[in-house]
Amino acid sequence: QVQLVESGGGLVQPGGFLRLSCVAFGDIFSIYIMAWYRQAPGQQRELVGSARNYAEAVKGRFTYSRDNAKNAVYRQMNSLKPEDTAVYYCNAANAKGSYWGQGTQVTVSS
Repeated sequence: QVQLVESGGGLVQPGGFLRLSCVAFGDIFSIYIMAWYRQAPGQQRELVGSARNYAEAVKGRFTYSRDNAKNAVYRQMNSLKPEDTAVYYCNAANAKGSYWGQGTQVTVSS
């Protein structure tokens, strides 16, 4: 089992920035990929990106990093736009399945 805890969401003005964190607990050594997703109201959950790829909508503005010593991954989000408003989820996958955090709300508004 893998447990994920996200943090770092909040309310920010357009053009601002936030840094999301995701810490993994449990069977962390079995994880072979971690990624960030988001879900806006009334829309399907979509991939934001992982260490290997980014969604076109966030390229050049969002970056992914990790700290293996802390079992954590991060999402630095710069130049935020109102359309980035969503609940952001951390996802981890291993041979047994896929795991999700509880999500953290990001709201971009003036």
